[in-house]
Amino acid sequence: MTFKDLYYFIENKMRMSHIYQPLLIKTLVDAGGAATVRQLAQQFVLEDESQLQYYESTIKKMPVKVLKNHGILIEHDSIISLNVKKFTFKEKAQLKRICEEKIQQYLEKRGLATWNYRFSADPVPDSIRYKVLKAGKQRCALCGITAKERMLDVDHIIPRSRGGSSKEENLQVLCAKCNRSKGNKDDTDFRDTVTNIKDSNCPFCNGVKVVAENNSVFAIKDNYPVTEDHHLIIPFRHTDSYFTMTENERSDATKLLRVLRNKLEEKDSTITGFNIGMNSGVSAGQTVMHSHIHLIPRRDGDSDNPRGGVRGVIPNKMNYKLK
Repeated sequence: MTFKDLYYFIENKMRMSHIYQPLLIKTLVDAGGAATVRQLAQQFVLEDESQLQYYESTIKKMPVKVLKNHGILIEHDSIISLNVKKFTFKEKAQLKRICEEKIQQYLEKRGLATWNYRFSADPVPDSIRYKVLKAGKQRCALCGITAKERMLDVDHIIPRSRGGSSKEENLQVLCAKCNRSKGNKDDTDFRDTVTNIKDSNCPFCNGVKVVAENNSVFAIKDNYPVTEDHHLIIPFRHTDSYFTMTENERSDATKLLRVLRNKLEEKDSTITGFNIGMNSGVSAGQTVMHSHIHLIPRRDGDSDNPRGGVRGVIPNKMNYKLK
């Protein structure tokens, strides 16, 4: 094959379902035309943004935090530095040597178990992995975290060490942290915990017109608006109140509130404020027992006396004097 043949193949014939093919060719070109599988794998890791984000998060949460507590590190504007004055070439070599010895001692003791949370001797085929991630909405079935925040694994519900198969019905999406915590001693199916819980009698679980969404939550226009463009932000899964929403659902809801606020203000210059609120429980006025957050645009003059805002849930408490 000539250079022209290879170039023509890349430009016109290559069919891609991922970046793997061009990345492999590029890596081999950089290596002078040939490389070991290990060398290729190392380069793939460097190009994998999810891996980079995963280790950025891991570095911040564990070794940086621990070593800062011991006074070993200083962190400033995402720059990590040793809290040590300049050292000589000899001192540098001694530090590297003792660190390498510590790494080797640990690896000799633990072996591949050091990387159990990342290592799979029986990988799930890509086609099945795709189906499982899609069905799980690319979200950990246990804690609800997304791929943007942490590496996601396709977990065997019944562990392989206990005879579990790699068929789709035995697979679920767990983040790396939850998967490590689960280990091979648990066979709980978490798939309905976060992503798929619905109530057939709930109006928010069935037939609503979604106008916006953000991962675990969506927005609709209120059917009985207090003001024009009154919206509701609602978790996809059926859960009773704000207090039973997961941290990720609350975070996603907050982000969607900001997005909607910006869009409404851009569309309607008469909007001069907002009321944001939740009713939790019948005594607080909740009528649909599926958690929802109200985003109510306000305009000058839409109320004779808006003072007190959300205090109006008990009308005679709206007016008060500041001490």
